Amino acid sequence: MPELPEVETTRCGIEQTAVGHKLVAMPVRERRLRWPIDAALPDCVVGQTLTACERRGKYLLMAFGKVGTVIVHLGMSGSIRSCDAQALWQTHDHLQWEFGHGRCLRYHDPRRFGSVLWHPAAAGPVLEHPRLSALGVEPFGGDFTVEHLMAGVKGKSISIKQALLAGQIVVGVGNIYASESLFRAKIHPELPAGQLKRAQAKRLVPAVVQTLQDALDSGGSTLRDYVNATGEPGAYFTLHAAVYDRQNQPCKRCGTRIKRIVQRPARHLLLPQLPAAQTLTTFPGLSMPLGSSACLI
Repeated sequence: MPELPEVETTRCGIEQTAVGHKLVAMPVRERRLRWPIDAALPDCVVGQTLTACERRGKYLLMAFGKVGTVIVHLGMSGSIRSCDAQALWQTHDHLQWEFGHGRCLRYHDPRRFGSVLWHPAAAGPVLEHPRLSALGVEPFGGDFTVEHLMAGVKGKSISIKQALLAGQIVVGVGNIYASESLFRAKIHPELPAGQLKRAQAKRLVPAVVQTLQDALDSGGSTLRDYVNATGEPGAYFTLHAAVYDRQNQPCKRCGTRIKRIVQRPARHLLLPQLPAAQTLTTFPGLSMPLGSSACLI
């Protein structure tokens, strides 16, 4: 699933390709995404200039002046790439925005779990849209602090990983980067969020920020479908991934074999196996031991 780094990389590509240009056509070949694309949407935006492309969490906000904003979510497998307006359509290309300078943005989504929504200016500020209004703080904005994290997890019985994934404390941290961040911070993913200690929060906040920054610098991650706006895959896994999608491979810290655990709802995380001689400590409410090894998350 595209997470914050992939969405931000896509946003930058859209900004370079299309901002400042007039939309001349918006053909839609498949309306059946997570929510059906409004049949009236092309008439609302064709003839308008794309004045900005911003990001809120994992949502792209394509602003068409004073008319309104197209809100795009890439879902599980979506991507937006820049191409010539006359380029052949690929399987799973569902719509495109064609601009006056001959370039277009084409939306590709094999699973069709993404969304393209319309928020007219008359409906009020776009950040008050129901899909955006309850989102947590941005990780890079200075609001994601130790104090904010501790307040957000207070009293929560769900795991710390689930708390990160929920997006109500901090946005943009999906399965991949939650796994990587918790590993970097040496925090077990099944730790009940309400039991997070301040010392752990002091490690987790910069771990989240640095993990996301590493992914941004690498152009995001590509497991299956994601490509950036120029059609290129992300390089995060090649350059930085420590645990995600590395089951049965040696841990980069200690060399022991990485083991996958499954958390509910169906979220996969990879953990190094503990050496047999390692001293273990158990935590209430956890079904597996938490060790003190530097590689244990």
